Amino acid sequence: MAVKKNGKAPAFTSVDKNGKKVSLKNFLGKWVVLYFYPKDSTPGCTVEAIEFTAAKKEFAKLGAVILGVSPDSPESHCRFTDKQNLGITLLSDGDKKLCEKYAVWQKKKMAGREYMGVVRSTFLIDPKGKIAEIWEKVKVKDHVKKVKEKLQELK
Repeated sequence: MAVKKNGKAPAFTSVDKNGKKVSLKNFLGKWVVLYFYPKDSTPGCTVEAIEFTAAKKEFAKLGAVILGVSPDSPESHCRFTDKQNLGITLLSDGDKKLCEKYAVWQKKKMAGREYMGVVRSTFLIDPKGKIAEIWEKVKVKDHVKKVKEKLQELK
């Protein structure tokens, strides 16, 4: 299923760092910032998570929740959130089904080597469950600011 702007956001249920189930349907009526990142505790992913945490209250005032997704385990998310004092919800996608639904599990290349991995991407989902905006192959610098500005524009 191709994820398209203005299309219905693919439904999902995943687990957070405490093993608690989190479903997209739980957030109907709210904006959802669903961001996918490659790996806990790596430099870019850490900066992105810290910046989303710092902006959490501003997003909440705009009626939005922030959900981060990576293939890491709930235990890894626990260590990551504790070490970095993160205040956002991180979801575990160990089987990569959620990454595949949103088409972010892709072939990547580094140092001449090809491998499958998460392409850093963010989806802004409106209160009715539609994709309002998509950022693909995200560069971390200023990304949180861009997401917040788009949300302010669409509200």
